[in-house]
Amino acid sequence: MIRILGIDPGLHITGWGVIDFDGFRLKHIAHGTIVSKTSEDISDRLANIFKKLSDIIEEQTPDEVSIEKVFVNINPESSLKLGMARGVALCVPSVMGLKVYEYTPNKIKKTVVGSGHATKDQISIMVQKLLHNCGSVKLDAADALAIAICHAHHRNILKYSA
Repeated sequence: MIRILGIDPGLHITGWGVIDFDGFRLKHIAHGTIVSKTSEDISDRLANIFKKLSDIIEEQTPDEVSIEKVFVNINPESSLKLGMARGVALCVPSVMGLKVYEYTPNKIKKTVVGSGHATKDQISIMVQKLLHNCGSVKLDAADALAIAICHAHHRNILKYSA
C-alpha cells in the first residue's frame, strides 16, 4: 500500500488530496484546500502555504508526493506568483524527505478523464466516481486528488524507466 499526496499549487488556493493505492484499488483518505487572503503580504501567504502543507504531511504521512507542473499564464505577474506558490509546494515535501513527482496538466486530465482538454468540472466528476467515498469535493481539491490518481497510475512506469 502506498500513500500519495497530490498538490495543486496556487497562491490564493492550494488544493491537496491524499489517496492510498494498493496497485489495483484507489482509496480516498482526505482532501482540502489551503486558502490565503489577497490582502496579506505575499511572504505571509507563502509562509501560510508552507506551514499548512507541513502540517498536512505530518498528519497524513504520505509516502510520495505528486504536483502539477507549472504552465505559463498570459499575465507574467500571475505566472510569477503561481511559480512562488509552486516553489513552496515543491520545497515542503522535499525538506521533509519525500520524493516529489511532477505531471503536466494534460497528462493528469488524460489519465483521469481520458481527454487532455477536460474541464475542472469533468475532473471533479471523475474523481468522485473513482474515489467512491470522497463525497463532494471543491474544484481545487478535486484537481489535487486527480494529480494523486495520475501518479498512482504512472508511478511504476517512472520507477522502471529510471
